[in-house]
Amino acid sequence: MLKPLNAERFSKPSSEFAPGPAPQLNWIDIDKLVIDHQYQRGISRRGAINIAHIADQFDWSKFAPVIVAPVEGGHFAVVDGQHRTTAAMLRGLSQVPCQIVQADRAKQAAAYAAVNGNVTKTTYTQLFHARLASGEQRSQAIAEVCAAADVVVLRTNTTLSNMKVGETSAVNALFKCYEVYGYQTLLSALRCITRTADGNAGYLRSTVIEAICIVLHKHPEWQADEETLLKYMGKFSFPDAWGAIVAGRDQIFPNTAKSDMAERLEKHLSRRYSHNSKAQAA
Repeated sequence: MLKPLNAERFSKPSSEFAPGPAPQLNWIDIDKLVIDHQYQRGISRRGAINIAHIADQFDWSKFAPVIVAPVEGGHFAVVDGQHRTTAAMLRGLSQVPCQIVQADRAKQAAAYAAVNGNVTKTTYTQLFHARLASGEQRSQAIAEVCAAADVVVLRTNTTLSNMKVGETSAVNALFKCYEVYGYQTLLSALRCITRTADGNAGYLRSTVIEAICIVLHKHPEWQADEETLLKYMGKFSFPDAWGAIVAGRDQIFPNTAKSDMAERLEKHLSRRYSHNSKAQAA
């Protein structure tokens, strides 16, 4: 699914085109790289975790050139790339590929702000598809569950009201439920949504998926006969339950909604299974 770059849908900039001197690309000794703390951030706790991850999974295909600017003493100030360069040091590397730009301190600071501020954030769903394409086992396992439940993980953000049957963006919930409850429980939970009523478009959301998994994990016997489970779930109205949960509230926390949904699901199924047991006994 390869496509060429296309800028036709964008408006051409009206500002003067003055990009400055073209950068150079070169390998530079790490001991010549310095940090200007007047504009560079220190390495935070989260940054340290990121460095450890980069070092642990070090791969040149994931290493973007470090942006640097020449400074006094034959050194180069790191404009962008402090974390990945530190990770390279941990791997015992002496040089890193660098993009050398000609910039004074003010331009360095502006470049740092631009590089770190004007970032198009990658969504969880986009990361999922990238990891799936890379062959990551966890993502492949989630893809298998979704395929078996007629679920499609969207590539772009879409409002719940515009989602079609089987569409979801709840990637984090899928991973969490898979790891905590396992393949079968997650599969049953997803089918309780996609294979009941009219497919319950828009209800493959985190709070609902997790709520069903909680209930099915608590009552594993309900998963033994999927046909019966789906028949009983077909009598449960997700829109009505959700409407009752959010009624009269300006805001509701996800954990509160999840707990409330789980309670309603458990009561509904308990009544159905209890009634069925009594009917069989009679």
